[in-house]
Amino acid sequence: MSADPGTGLTAAPPDMPDNEETRRLLEQTLSSAEIEQEIGRISSEQKALEQQASMLEKRAGAQKNAITDQQERAGAIIRSYYMGERDGLLAAVLSAKSISRLLALYDYYEIVIGRDQAILSQYEEEYKKLKATLTAAQRSSQELAELKAVLEEQKARMAILNEDIESGVQSSSDPARMSALLEEFTKYWENIGIHEVKTYFKALSSAMKHLPQFVQSRDGILTRKGMTYHLALKEEDLNEFLVSQNPLFQDFAFHFNNNEVTASGKSGGLSMTLTGHYTIQEEPVNGLMFHVDHVLFNGLELPDTTRKALEEEFDLGFYPEKIVSFLRATEVSSADGVLHVKLSLSF
Repeated sequence: MSADPGTGLTAAPPDMPDNEETRRLLEQTLSSAEIEQEIGRISSEQKALEQQASMLEKRAGAQKNAITDQQERAGAIIRSYYMGERDGLLAAVLSAKSISRLLALYDYYEIVIGRDQAILSQYEEEYKKLKATLTAAQRSSQELAELKAVLEEQKARMAILNEDIESGVQSSSDPARMSALLEEFTKYWENIGIHEVKTYFKALSSAMKHLPQFVQSRDGILTRKGMTYHLALKEEDLNEFLVSQNPLFQDFAFHFNNNEVTASGKSGGLSMTLTGHYTIQEEPVNGLMFHVDHVLFNGLELPDTTRKALEEEFDLGFYPEKIVSFLRATEVSSADGVLHVKLSLSF
C-alpha cells in the first residue's frame, strides 16, 4: 500500500494502542467521520431530488394545461361517433349521383376522418406523456421522503456517537492527548486510509472480470456431470490468479471457510482484512454476488456505511455466463479452502 505524497501525511498511521477503550473510541471516531460523509452525500442527493421533483411538478402542470383543449376536442369527436353524427357524412358519400361527386365527397370524408384520427392520436400521445410525468413525479417524491428519513436517522446516529466519543475522551486519563489522537487518526483515514482500502477493492473488481477466462483455462476447476456443471475453485488457485493480475496481491490472500470468504493483506504499517459471503443473484443477470460483512483496517472495524459504499462502488461478483453463455449458477458454498458453485444449463 502506498500513501499519496500530495496529502502532506506520512504513510505510517498513528500508533494503534492496545487499550480496548481507546480502540473503541477510534472505531467510533471512524464511524462518525464516515457517517458525516454519508450525510453530505445524502444531502446532495436530496437537493438534486428536490430540484427534480419540482421540475416534474411544473412539467406536469404545463402538460395538464396544454392537454385541456385537446381533451375537449377529443371528447367532442368521440361523442360525434357515438351519437352517429359522422354517419350523415358517410351516407352523403354513398348517395353520390356521379363519379366526380363521389370522388369529391370521398376526399372530403377522408380529410374529416383523418383529422379526427390525428386529434385523437395527438391527445393519446400527450396523455401518455402526462401520465409518465405524473408517475415520475410521484416516484421522485417517494424517494425524497425515504431519503429524508435516512438522513434524519444518520444525523441522530452521529449525534449519539459524538456524545459517546466526547464522554469517552473526558473520562480518559489524558483528554487532550486522546483528542489529538482521534483527530490525527481521522485525518489519516480521510487522506490515506480510505484511498488505500479503495485501491484494493478496485484491483479486486478489475481482476474478477477476468476470472471466467482463468476458470476456462485451468483444468479441473469446471467439471460436468450430465446436465449439471460443478465449479470447484481452490483458494490457492484464486490467489495465484490474483497475483497474475496485479502484483498488489503478492501480500494479499483469500481463504474459503465454512460459507465465509476472508481476504487479508499487509504492507508496511497498513493492514486490511475483508470478510464476506456469496449469494446467488437472478436479476438483472444471474451471478454470484459478493457481500461485504466486515472490513478491518489496521485492526479497526470499518462502519456499515463504508462497507455498503464499497459494495455498491466495486463489483466483486462472478458471472457464469461469461464462461459459457447458457450456464447459470444455482447454488454456492465454501468449505475447507474451496469455493463450490453448482451450475445448470439455461436455454
